[in-house]
Amino acid sequence: MAHQKLDRLDRQILKLISDDARIPFLEVARACNVSGAAIHQRIQKLIATGILKGSQFIIDPEKIGYETCAFIGLNLKNPEQFDEVVKSLQSIPEVVECHYTTGNYDLFIKIYAKNNHHLLNIIHDQLQPLGLARSESIISFHSAIDRKPSIDAIINEEEADD
Repeated sequence: MAHQKLDRLDRQILKLISDDARIPFLEVARACNVSGAAIHQRIQKLIATGILKGSQFIIDPEKIGYETCAFIGLNLKNPEQFDEVVKSLQSIPEVVECHYTTGNYDLFIKIYAKNNHHLLNIIHDQLQPLGLARSESIISFHSAIDRKPSIDAIINEEEADD
């Protein structure tokens, strides 16, 4: 993956919008002391290069009845079936993340279920038929830290390189 070089204005924009994704472009422009058009162009460039991948509202799974969060390590009977298994996992709405990993598992997934019984049904009825040799489930009681990489750390590192 190519590392994109960010200039000072890019870093300033990223800091402002990472703090508040709903901040108006004109407010960003004022804070950066440039025109609204310049901010719009920079945002489009950050999107085109893949640095920004859009904005979103974050739904709290627990507030809508999904009280069990589980991480499940999957070992496939036939590891050549990665692509087919991942495609099948995409059709299971409770699977919110899937990672190719090193170590003990072929794949590592994150699931939100309504409760432990619902989790058991997902594992038994939807995951096992995918051709698993085995799986290991870890239930999360609470997420102590849940964040994206810190833009402040990136800004400090990039400024040190300038």
